[in-house]
Amino acid sequence: MSISMRSWQWQQPGKPDGLRLVSGTKPSPGPGEVVVENQAIALNPVDWKLIAAGHRDWQPGHVPGVDGAGRIIAVGEGVPLEIGTRVAYHQFIGKPGSFATHTRLSAEAVLRIPDGLDATVAAALPCPGLTAWQALTKVPEKAGRDVLVIGAGGAVAQYLVQLALSCQYRVWATAAPRHHSHLLDLGVAGVFDYRDDNWRAGLQTAIGMRKLYAAFDTVSGVHAASLAPMLGYGGHLVCIQDRAEQHPLPPFSTALSLHELALGSIHEYGVRADWVDYRTAGESMLRQLAMRTLSAPEIVTQAFEALPASLAALKAGQPGKRIILL
Repeated sequence: MSISMRSWQWQQPGKPDGLRLVSGTKPSPGPGEVVVENQAIALNPVDWKLIAAGHRDWQPGHVPGVDGAGRIIAVGEGVPLEIGTRVAYHQFIGKPGSFATHTRLSAEAVLRIPDGLDATVAAALPCPGLTAWQALTKVPEKAGRDVLVIGAGGAVAQYLVQLALSCQYRVWATAAPRHHSHLLDLGVAGVFDYRDDNWRAGLQTAIGMRKLYAAFDTVSGVHAASLAPMLGYGGHLVCIQDRAEQHPLPPFSTALSLHELALGSIHEYGVRADWVDYRTAGESMLRQLAMRTLSAPEIVTQAFEALPASLAALKAGQPGKRIILL
């Protein structure tokens, strides 16, 4: 039997260096599935978190990884896509993932890559880009209103800032000082250092009598709840990391709406209409990247063989950067 595939496999909860590089045979697609030969693999925080904690569906030998990009080399029954089509994808965490030379996944989950866009940039989009899109869809669009993005130096928030600006929101942000000039260049109205105890007062001074229409929090449900008093009547609090377990304000006050995100849950709970929206949004963002009307976070490329070390580096802190394995 010929060996034609390599994959990094999880054995038990632990650190990234516990992954093992294993050789085997390429998977075959079932009905409604495709097999992608990966040209680029993107690392995300969810990857090292799951490797540390495990998952209910994982057994020793599971291949982690959610984001990748490459070419379709095989299609299953009922799949309209052609062999050779370039695609990016966000895999369901319960299924064998992108930490491999080949990945089998549902055809509904793939995003066609436009001509002229490199696989490394395409691979960097799905998890952070579609999370940002999903966050913005939680809020009824009202051009000209003030919105706040917390932790805008991160990959999700960098995409979110740009999408919000394209909707004609007045965007404010918090981030470490090293990100300020870039965010101002993108067009944010103002950016504050979240480590400054007075940043909230500075934001309120900047917006004057106005109130925030929406706040997008990338820290935690508890931190998100602390932002509630800054929001005006009918405002929206969107938790990108974690969720607010209890409503942070008294009833019948500002009628604040709380929102949680779960991008990967579409694999378990999404219906066909949800997947159409997902692919439409994802492919639109890939086209914007190709046309350079949307910019990706800084990309660092490393070798496939260095995956555990790269994942450990991400865990240690590479804020705003996307690590891509080739």
